[in-house]
Amino acid sequence: MSVRGQGPTSGTGVHAAPPADARRRIPLVYLVPGIVGVLFALLVASTTLGSVSIPPWISIAIFFHQATGGLIPARACGGLSAHQCYIWTEIVWQARVPSLLLALAAGAALAISGGSLQGIFRNPLADPFLLGLSSGAALGAAAIFVLNIGPAHQAAELPIAAFLGGIVPGAVIYVAATISRRGPETLILSGVALSTFFSAILSVMLLYNPTSDVSLTFWLLGSLGTTSWTDDGLVTGVVIVLGALLYLQAREINLLQLGPDVAQSLGVRPRRVVQRTVLLTTAITATAVAFTGIIGFVGLIAPHLVRRLAGVDYRVVLPLAALMGGILLLVAWDVAVAAIPPIVVPVGIPTAFIGAPFLIYLLYRRRTPGGSAAPVSG
Repeated sequence: MSVRGQGPTSGTGVHAAPPADARRRIPLVYLVPGIVGVLFALLVASTTLGSVSIPPWISIAIFFHQATGGLIPARACGGLSAHQCYIWTEIVWQARVPSLLLALAAGAALAISGGSLQGIFRNPLADPFLLGLSSGAALGAAAIFVLNIGPAHQAAELPIAAFLGGIVPGAVIYVAATISRRGPETLILSGVALSTFFSAILSVMLLYNPTSDVSLTFWLLGSLGTTSWTDDGLVTGVVIVLGALLYLQAREINLLQLGPDVAQSLGVRPRRVVQRTVLLTTAITATAVAFTGIIGFVGLIAPHLVRRLAGVDYRVVLPLAALMGGILLLVAWDVAVAAIPPIVVPVGIPTAFIGAPFLIYLLYRRRTPGGSAAPVSG
């Protein structure tokens, strides 16, 4: 069984990375510093955007002043009064920067999940939300709002409820991957069915409890504006640990591109790899969604962009996709902040405007991206 764009292995040895296709790739020695540089520059520039008007050079000065512990520059606000400097420092460092760091962490989580799922399913349209994780998380969050559970502690309970809700469809898909002998397309379609089912339940809950729609709807559309340094630390820690575990499977994901039969003959247990990946992507995606709400398409777009730039070796695709996901979500957040000042648009709206045309483009491409699977057969 072969995959389009793959060639035979040479000699008696087997390479963990699929052979590169004919398209020229950007050397990693240039690509990696370039992506990191764009990410850092975008992070710094994003501190200048917000509902409160602060001169850009002062926002950037405050950022470097706080990030370096006061070393650069000696006095961040120049000739401003101490009171005004304090207020602007609180706005930049305590309000804007935590939201930006959450965007980086959540974007990385969604992108590395999408890259992993596209690899194991050998399907260019696979996405963490395609497995129903978003609808499950939304249902968990809706239960907190609609049923008015613990109104005094909703800010703390919301991420927990959303995480538990996201785990449910992931657990169903995990069990299906364990007991089913059907192909990956069946697992993806099972996720689509679960997503539809959870969305129907959510619609019923909102229909009969309309008083809670405003706060819940804003969360469902994606929100980064109410985060804290504690949230950033938790999400970043989970992303680093689970992302590293997903990266350790990159070699097996590479071999799966040759087909499950070939991969199994080379010592890979395809079903076990699928099970582990579904479990890890469920946990990392549910964590991100629990703190950001429903943000789509990042996990779909970022891995594709990286494969176009760097090739199909998942040992390269996964870490670079994490960086690219952070860039995409930062851009979406900047658009959300700057689109209708002083109103902050839910960040899920810009990602939908970007992602929907991209999905249509993928659906109508004649060729699949290098290293991804052929289209799902009917």
